[in-house]
Amino acid sequence: MTTTTPALQRADEVLRRLAAAVRAAQLYSQNHPIIERNLGAWSAAIQAVHTVQPSIVIGLVGDEVIVDDMPLRNPEAWGPVIRRLQQNGVERVTISRGVTFEQLESFVHALAGDRGPDPLNVPIGEQQPIRGHAASSLLAPFPTLPHIRLGRVSSERRSQGRQPDMATITRIYRDAASVAGSIWDSARTEGAPDATMARTMIDGLAQVVAEHRTATVALTALKNYDNYTLTHMVNVSILTMGQARALGIEGDRLREFGLAALMHDIGKVRTPLEILNKTEALTDREFELMKRHTIDGAEILRRTPDVPTLAPIVAFEHHLRRDGSGYPHGVSRPTLNIGTMLCSIADVYDAMRSQRQYQGSFPTDRILAVLRGKDGQQFDQHLVRRFVQLIGIYPAGNVVRLNTGEIGVVLHVHAPDPYRPRVRIVVDPDGYRLDEPYDVNLWEQTEDPNRANSVVAPIDSTDYHFDPLAVM
Repeated sequence: MTTTTPALQRADEVLRRLAAAVRAAQLYSQNHPIIERNLGAWSAAIQAVHTVQPSIVIGLVGDEVIVDDMPLRNPEAWGPVIRRLQQNGVERVTISRGVTFEQLESFVHALAGDRGPDPLNVPIGEQQPIRGHAASSLLAPFPTLPHIRLGRVSSERRSQGRQPDMATITRIYRDAASVAGSIWDSARTEGAPDATMARTMIDGLAQVVAEHRTATVALTALKNYDNYTLTHMVNVSILTMGQARALGIEGDRLREFGLAALMHDIGKVRTPLEILNKTEALTDREFELMKRHTIDGAEILRRTPDVPTLAPIVAFEHHLRRDGSGYPHGVSRPTLNIGTMLCSIADVYDAMRSQRQYQGSFPTDRILAVLRGKDGQQFDQHLVRRFVQLIGIYPAGNVVRLNTGEIGVVLHVHAPDPYRPRVRIVVDPDGYRLDEPYDVNLWEQTEDPNRANSVVAPIDSTDYHFDPLAVM
């Protein structure tokens, strides 16, 4: 006999009540009492979930529905609403604690709206997948709601054989930064990060890192410094997974590395805001308080259910160095966890190349000099060399000036010679945008004096008014 757990009962109730609310919105005029009644029942079902966890995630994979990692089958009552979500390109719905009745109402009416052929009577197996720009345009009619997030769930078996386009990867990155904000807020207000939301987000990031590592790593160069904390969380996670993937780590293990890196600084939620946001140099006393985030982070993550054991280890160790320096003070390790070493390299790199109020950005060669400094005793130099092969001296997505005076966007790093990447030239020597950009492999020798063969310097793309990611 099959036993239904309370968690499964709550998940089933949420979906059934959502289906009823959408059906009522389709059949009755707005503000009809039956719509209000069904919305109230759906709201109550969601609140029941939020009493035991900060969010609920509904993921759609083919004809399978996964609610907070629990697969639900035979969707007789709520199957039609799932098909409507699929028809509109929605593959993940995250509803976080704090959602209001008005937000739920807006979502239901948007979902029930007439936007093209009604999918309700089309079998799931006959639905055509909607991808890329088409999916983005279909998502647009849904209102922006602070506690209801829509996205695309990742599935290795579903995405085999297809590469996501740059627009899709960019959207996944920006969604991840938004979710990172919710994870940070839940850790700050409730004492523990929302592990369900974090795992769902990491699933998507891990998949695109595995499929399209160069493009995903290029996204970490986005100059969004208005919210450094959140972009740093996502960047370190991507850069850690990129390194791990290059070492042959994949699947669940890769996602563990990504989640641990995402949470590496979570202990800073306990750091006083006046220290965390200070634009001047910290005093010795303030720095001692700041350094407590490694201990606080490990304590928070050890108490958080469903977080891999690697996460508190990385949070505790990521400022320790192989030569015994770093902090927490007085801690000695004969060796550091491989997850820690990869995260530490990513952490230093992203912190130094990010421009903030109190610090300008450093070029890659300066950052690598720091990673190689102290006679190479602080960081594993084999891993540092692998990191250089991953990002290059001129990382993918960066804009560079070539020896011919042309301007190009770095497409791929050439591992044997990181100084000579593959570049897409977009601006001619006279400063005019090319109608038809073309690619050059700088590592290939040529006798043509008019052909670029080296990078002179990295430059700021804003001087030329174009988005480098749009031309990759």
